[in-house]
Amino acid sequence: MQIKDYFGEMVADHYDESAPEMFDPESIEPCVSLLEEIAGTGSALELGIGTGRIAIPLSERGISVYGIDLSSAMINRLRQKKRGRDIPVTMGNFATTKIEGSFSLVYLVFNTIMNLTTQAAQVACFHNAASHLSAGGSFVVEVMVPDLQRLPFGQTIRPSEIKPTKWGFMIRVNHKER
Repeated sequence: MQIKDYFGEMVADHYDESAPEMFDPESIEPCVSLLEEIAGTGSALELGIGTGRIAIPLSERGISVYGIDLSSAMINRLRQKKRGRDIPVTMGNFATTKIEGSFSLVYLVFNTIMNLTTQAAQVACFHNAASHLSAGGSFVVEVMVPDLQRLPFGQTIRPSEIKPTKWGFMIRVNHKER
């Protein structure tokens, strides 16, 4: 199962600044506290670890954190951070890449599961997470519920964000055309 590397140098260079509220300690704290509680005295595996937004503060609380990520550029940004150098990361598709060991917690945060765009890839991810869990371990997925009705009937494209340096569009795809 191949996943396109959407997170190259251009994205990684600006990822940590792209949504400052996402990196605000007040935004991170509830997530890290919950994951710390769930991990207990065990270790954690983050699928799609990226630049370490959650992994670094979780490791600072004494949880042994490991990661899997497809983007070498994002892993390089993680490695540039003082605490990020100490987190073992395996390069690979988090839906299928296996690493040594078992974990009391495997987690995906901030809609990362949505990077797997097929049901088969998402199912493979759940299987992969289960294969890494120790007995009694937990798999945590943070994901928004997509607003499927944002495009009115008959409309196939709509701007979602217009800024001087960024344009975003919502596009409805007819699955019969794929």
